Amino acid sequence: MPKCPKCAKEVYFAEKVTSLGKDWHRSCLRCERCKKTLTPGSFSDHDGKPYCNNPCYGALFGPKGFGRGGNESHAYK
Repeated sequence: MPKCPKCAKEVYFAEKVTSLGKDWHRSCLRCERCKKTLTPGSFSDHDGKPYCNNPCYGALFGPKGFGRGGNESHAYK
């Protein structure tokens, strides 16, 4: 019986979601940053951990700069 990579408990067929080459419990497949529940194919991974595409993955690992999730101010003076 496969083990869930998040909680390390057995994953039964009825509760199985396969993603990132592993079997997960539906409730365990969540964004590492914001904890939003994910569905297979609707997220990105970094070092084998799932992240929602928007905004978490882009903010953490995407390009930086104006309008790209950096810490810049958008206020015009």
